[in-house]
Amino acid sequence: MARRCSITGKGVLTGNNVSHAKNRTRRRFLPNLQRTSMMSEVLGCPVRLRLTTSAIRTIEHNGGLDSFLKSAKKADLGPEARVIKRRIEKASVAAAS
Repeated sequence: MARRCSITGKGVLTGNNVSHAKNRTRRRFLPNLQRTSMMSEVLGCPVRLRLTTSAIRTIEHNGGLDSFLKSAKKADLGPEARVIKRRIEKASVAAAS
């Protein structure tokens, strides 16, 4: 499983550990990924995603998973999020009919 956020696409960064003597060794900065369930009102069921904590806060700030995905551009989303966005769009069209 890749260390990448499903919504924001944040992944692993690399850099240096720098000692007091200024010796540099390579290291990795891992994103703070959490396996979480977000409730979708349109689908009526929870959706499991692997998100960074900043993505969770962004989704909550924008009013939940449905409203966040409706306002997000498809190019900005990861493959998992695009599938969920399509499911939400289909369900909202079916509910409106």
